[in-house]
Amino acid sequence: MFIKPLAAKVFAKKVRKSVNAWSNRPIETQEKVFKELILNASKTQFGIDHCFAEIKTHEEFIERVPVRDYEALRPYVDKVVNGEKDVLWPGKPLYFAKTSGTTSGVKYIPITELSIEAQVEASRNAILLYIHETGNNKFVNGKMIFLQGSPELSMKNGINVGRLSGISAHYVPNYLQKNRLPSWETNCIEDWETKVNAIVEETLNENMTVIAGIPSWVQMYFEKLKEKTGKHVSEVFKNFNLFIYGGVNYEPYRAKFEKLIGRKVDSIELYPASEGFFAFQDKQDEKGMLLLLNSGIFYEFIKADEFFHENPERITLKDVEIGVNYVMIISTNAGLWAYNLGDTIEFTSTNPYRIIVSGRIKHFISAFGEHVIGKEVEKAINEAIKSTDISISEFTVAPMINPQDGLPYHEWFIEFENTPENLTALASRIDQSLQEQNSYYYDLIIGKVLQPLKITSIRSKGFNTYMKTVGKLGGQNKIPRLSNDRKIAEALYKLELVN
Repeated sequence: MFIKPLAAKVFAKKVRKSVNAWSNRPIETQEKVFKELILNASKTQFGIDHCFAEIKTHEEFIERVPVRDYEALRPYVDKVVNGEKDVLWPGKPLYFAKTSGTTSGVKYIPITELSIEAQVEASRNAILLYIHETGNNKFVNGKMIFLQGSPELSMKNGINVGRLSGISAHYVPNYLQKNRLPSWETNCIEDWETKVNAIVEETLNENMTVIAGIPSWVQMYFEKLKEKTGKHVSEVFKNFNLFIYGGVNYEPYRAKFEKLIGRKVDSIELYPASEGFFAFQDKQDEKGMLLLLNSGIFYEFIKADEFFHENPERITLKDVEIGVNYVMIISTNAGLWAYNLGDTIEFTSTNPYRIIVSGRIKHFISAFGEHVIGKEVEKAINEAIKSTDISISEFTVAPMINPQDGLPYHEWFIEFENTPENLTALASRIDQSLQEQNSYYYDLIIGKVLQPLKITSIRSKGFNTYMKTVGKLGGQNKIPRLSNDRKIAEALYKLELVN
């Protein structure tokens, strides 16, 4: 009974030592990864087209390989999808992670044997480093759950296709299979609400110690548990002490989670994506996640406020600065080259290199030149509700360009757990924080180009209803924090989800 926790502690110590070895030599580690990637792909179609055999330095790489998003890389990806080999990476990928893009429709992200191994190793190491730091290893004997997409895979030209979380479900180690919930049958349920109800029934009487998933969907699970039992989650699962999450900032959900759980629990933040596993939280008391430099991914960075310039500067790890908003560009052992992931990050530390995800380069509001980003709106709302009893479930922000009366403004759509009596006062606090963070926004308010933001209250479960109508309820899907248009806003009104 106690062999597994003891083994985990010993293994955790070895992993910490291994991680220290590359994190203490970051530049050298990334240079090695860069050279290995170029060498391995030099005889692929992409490598030949871009003269990889001649590339020895990052400067030469920049000259030959432009930054591309999925749509720009698509001619190569389509060849891989059609069954060709040696296109982006030697051979064929093991999987395609199927995702839905806003501009590209369905996207097929290649996953190779090397890249899935790195994904699995990163997930494991995040937990082991938590064990090493805290000494908490008792949870490994309990039941663990990851709220994820269906593990059922389809086939396309001889290659398995599925959601990343579904693919990852095939790589749960044998020694954890008995601890893993939900059952395979329940995990394969496609309808998210039906699936969550089934998960509640399966887990209700189990010794749940670890729960993982995107916060918004775990929240739904917790709410259904409370509806079923009338108890806090910590009363239902007395040994639940570790929440693992990724995909969105946890802070807007933290107060609601602690209320649902009934007490504080430790948490580990992850930064996985179909394109790679980039970072995880390695210290409980540190802001930011450790950037994974030894996992077959070479990183470049472009300052976000220069990204749309004609020829923005591409820098490597050695030239980054703390507190600057960067677009992260990746080249990987799955065959993505100078690939614009779409995420923006900031470094919180350069010794070792730790990051936070600040938003999406396409998720911003700049309808009036204000350049407001996700990190700013999340900080603004967190500061505004701090030291109050206000609790929110979800929110998104859109510009109101042509109001019936007065100046344009930002419209905040917020789903409250307990709607405050004075929305105007709350809006004022949020607006003040935004002005303090963003000088462009401040100038527009002071210059009477914009009026202060307004809050529109969304009815209970309103965002879930919206996500269901667009086929994105559950799994890895999440509501954008910001939009530069009113597509989501108009849908919320059309569906009569506003109070």
